[in-house]
Amino acid sequence: MENLTFAELDTEMVSLLPSKETLYWGSNYNWANIYASNSSVALNAVTAFSQANSAALQTIAVSQG
Repeated sequence: MENLTFAELDTEMVSLLPSKETLYWGSNYNWANIYASNSSVALNAVTAFSQANSAALQTIAVSQG
């Protein structure tokens, strides 16, 4: 880890980033609604030396306006 002195910090320069367009709720808007779901079920009840398998289901829905 390198230590800085106050003299070194005083020589540092700062500049502003250029302005960017942003999304807003005016006449020009863009949004995305995302829904994601993962589910899996396995059951192994009251058995000896058995195996339970499960298949996972995944759903992703995107709507954009």
